[in-house]
Amino acid sequence: MSAAQPVWLFGYGSLIFRPAIPFVERRPARVRGWTRRFWQWSTDHRGEPWRPGRVVTLVPAPEDCCWGMVYRLAEADADAILADLDVRERGGYVRMEIEVELHTLVEQALAPSPASPQVVAGLTYQGWPGNRNYAGPAPIDEIASQVILATGPSGTNADYVRDLDTALNALGVEDTHVVALAARLGE
Repeated sequence: MSAAQPVWLFGYGSLIFRPAIPFVERRPARVRGWTRRFWQWSTDHRGEPWRPGRVVTLVPAPEDCCWGMVYRLAEADADAILADLDVRERGGYVRMEIEVELHTLVEQALAPSPASPQVVAGLTYQGWPGNRNYAGPAPIDEIASQVILATGPSGTNADYVRDLDTALNALGVEDTHVVALAARLGE
């Protein structure tokens, strides 16, 4: 990304409900060809090394899309913000470039004849298979049993799931994986 272009940061997990970064603009956004899954261990935020929690990562899914929030960072602050996020996301995540569709409302994008969204080059953090904290797929009941027991410096893993589910509901997005896990935690 050149310095002249705005820096857009796409969040699909805790960056939706707890960005904890300064930003110039915040908008609903989606990325195509990806889906959100609780396939990443958290040993530093929502769990600990001896009892890791599960947090989301992006998984390639050619026919799917993942909704979240995108943040435009002030040019003067972008390098420092990204350096801080590199520390926040150090538990197996890597920063990567990704095409992001900017929207004003999710409902408009889901309308039968949606307007063409603006597509920008953005950045996000993703936990690739093979990183030291990659948990991988598991049945939803197994994920729920791990989540319910995990707590870390940022709070309980169950709160992370519920906060993400609430934030997605507020956007008008139903992510079946998040909804299924949140429902298991409510049983």
